[in-house]
Amino acid sequence: MTVRVGVIGAGMIGQDHVRRLTEVVTGAEVVAVTDLDAERAAPVAAEVGARAVTDGADLIGQSDVDAVVVTSWGPTHAEHVLAAIAAGKPVFCEKPLATTEEDCRRIVEAEIACGRRLVQVGFMRRYDAGYREMKRVLDAGEIGTPLMVHCAHRNASAPESYRSEMAAQDTAVHEIDVLRWLLSDEIVSAQVIKPRATTKRYPHLQDPQIMLFETAAGVRVDLEVFVNCRYGYDIQCETVGETGLVRLPDPASPLVRSAGTSRVAVHQDWRDRFAAAFDVEFQEWVNTLAAGVEPTGPSAWDGYAATVITDATVEALHSGGVVGVAIKDRPEFYAGDVR
Repeated sequence: MTVRVGVIGAGMIGQDHVRRLTEVVTGAEVVAVTDLDAERAAPVAAEVGARAVTDGADLIGQSDVDAVVVTSWGPTHAEHVLAAIAAGKPVFCEKPLATTEEDCRRIVEAEIACGRRLVQVGFMRRYDAGYREMKRVLDAGEIGTPLMVHCAHRNASAPESYRSEMAAQDTAVHEIDVLRWLLSDEIVSAQVIKPRATTKRYPHLQDPQIMLFETAAGVRVDLEVFVNCRYGYDIQCETVGETGLVRLPDPASPLVRSAGTSRVAVHQDWRDRFAAAFDVEFQEWVNTLAAGVEPTGPSAWDGYAATVITDATVEALHSGGVVGVAIKDRPEFYAGDVR
């Protein structure tokens, strides 16, 4: 069975996913594309033999669209995801699931009312080979009970439009999701410490930031978010347990010795670092749909939890204090999710 996909949002990541679904993933075909900018949607659709349609509602209503991918502007996500649920169509939504806790809860409630899982959220870290091996080690108890996690999320530079709040909402959200999944635990508090700011930033931006989290089981997490580190895109994660530690490996890269130096290249872009994870993520999503089973990846509940935690982290950024994370009780509907 070929899964016929409609893509809402033809920006950078939308174009990348259209290419991925067409050239990399097997069992999928992009049949429709839409974007607020019709002139941007048309060439993206034409390049893969799809058609450009007027808007998200039109795309979701197309009879030959089996499943929907949402890569539009964040504040529009809730509208499109809710429409896909109402139409009974599986929907893959890039993060965030929605930009407010209220909209996330509306999506969760709509999916529960539908009676089956239709929503998957695009947290691709769970599909990275290194993170998956870390998860296996932790689940197998190979380092004993986890006690601490040390993380870093570094970007070479951030545009002028990047605001201090985005360090949590757009950047740390990936660590927040993957930590919940790695530890099978929930984050219950957040705090943000402001180190000396780098001069390599726009004046309105607090950079770097150190985010401190505590989980329900008492694991302490420190996360450095530094989006103007200048040298590249660098993701680090180390979990320390009672009898050992497990560290996320650096991406494979050849060691070069030349002119009296020894060096290894550092990725400059998130697309290069997680390209394989994106590929696996979409292949597994398409495989589940083709098999007629519910998605098994990050759920609407995971999207809701991530939004609540990032909201608390933004509050902590502004208050300077420790902010509790008020996540509602997990519905029985999501009890079987792997986290």
